[in-house]
Amino acid sequence: MASTVGQETHVLLVALPVQGHLNPMLKFAKLLSRPNLRFTLATTEQARDLLSAANTADEEHLSPVDLAFFPDGLPKDHPRADDSLLVSLRNVGAKNLSKIVESNRFSCIVTVPFAPWVPGVAAAYNIPCALLWIQACGAYSVYYRYYMATNTFPEDLEDLNQTVDLPALPLLEVRDLPSFMLPSSGSNFNNLMLDFVDCLKNVKWVLVNSFYELESEIIDSMSDLKPIIPVGPLVSPFLLRADEDKTLDEKNLDLWRSDGDCIKWLDTQARFSVVYISFGSLLKWSVNQVESIATAMRNRGISFLWVIRPKEMAQNVGVLQEMVQEGQGVVIEWGPQERILSHVAISCFVTHCGWNSTMETVVTGVPVVAYPSWIDQPLDARLLVDVFGIGVRMRNDEVDGQLKVAEVERCIEAVMEGPSAEDMRRRATELKQAARLALAPGGSSAQNLDSARSRVRETAASPPEHQGVHSPPPHQQHNCLLRAIARVHHAQ
Repeated sequence: MASTVGQETHVLLVALPVQGHLNPMLKFAKLLSRPNLRFTLATTEQARDLLSAANTADEEHLSPVDLAFFPDGLPKDHPRADDSLLVSLRNVGAKNLSKIVESNRFSCIVTVPFAPWVPGVAAAYNIPCALLWIQACGAYSVYYRYYMATNTFPEDLEDLNQTVDLPALPLLEVRDLPSFMLPSSGSNFNNLMLDFVDCLKNVKWVLVNSFYELESEIIDSMSDLKPIIPVGPLVSPFLLRADEDKTLDEKNLDLWRSDGDCIKWLDTQARFSVVYISFGSLLKWSVNQVESIATAMRNRGISFLWVIRPKEMAQNVGVLQEMVQEGQGVVIEWGPQERILSHVAISCFVTHCGWNSTMETVVTGVPVVAYPSWIDQPLDARLLVDVFGIGVRMRNDEVDGQLKVAEVERCIEAVMEGPSAEDMRRRATELKQAARLALAPGGSSAQNLDSARSRVRETAASPPEHQGVHSPPPHQQHNCLLRAIARVHHAQ
């Protein structure tokens, strides 16, 4: 094998223009970074405009990662709502990304899962491709087993009450499955997952934002199918060190301006006295949700820090405005979530259960009130409550589908004061320590990162004819895809 000493290795990272895709990629690059290892993060031109407005894309901020942008095929003023971006990228993404690939010499391409056209680009240029799975290992297992038809699922996923029994997971109901699998999500999301199944033949490694000690049974259960390699948690390094100097390395790609002044307010609050509430970057609040949660906070007399986008939603709810004016809480449009969750004033996290937020709450040792909505969030909620044991599930009313004040109060009390609250906090602290150990020298994820780094450098030293990807036998690819297509057509 040729020597890699002194030779620069250039890795292309590809992410969709979504907060929850960009930041895991950036943090993965920083963990993998070493001298002579260079990264370019490619995303769409829409992200360039948002990052410029938020002022978070300067060179010092991103080092050691360069940014590159490609057109998404939509007019600049297009709202890019629902699945329009995914549909457009399915048509033009490969062509436009290829222009970046042609002008560089990349040794490896790493992509998020919901850009399944990227591995095809890598294969066309004979570049090894890795997938950075940015959801739970549990979600990967469910998707793989369903679309590859390795396990039994209900034939009709319309009935949300049906049960699904899968290895290493609690007994699930159909409503717990990732929503992209369900007929209610529509054909474009089903097509996306079919493309994902097909793209695996061009994926050499599946890396996951998790750590072995958190999802060991699930990871082991996939070892004979399509193995997954945990390299997480992909969080800012200050969360993983005892000194926790937040000024040194908390650098994110924020698509909105982050309000850091909320930390000053937290500094004035008592230990474990504040409820942090955020539903991430994509979900929009309903008036019912805001009113019910705000009323519960008022009834319980609990201080809160609340992320609400757009800000007009908060301004239209009288009870919330009254509490803010009285000093009971603070409302912001976007904030430094890692710093917030690691603050001693935070008692619990009312969360939508997105996987990035799940990783951050695990690493900071904060119990949760789980209130999922779509995609992988219902499954993440099951993991948080029934597997990790660090939270309770908040549910809408079965009759009218609304969130009730009494339900919010029940959940907040259970996490902060109830008979199981101490056990949840103890378990959360145990997982926090396990997360730190995973990325410490010699830890499970640290070893996997070392191995990934070595493999990427080996590809840089290999002649082009040795850089082909490892694919399943052609007949297996064909049969798997046919089974997946049959499943989706039946569901539709």
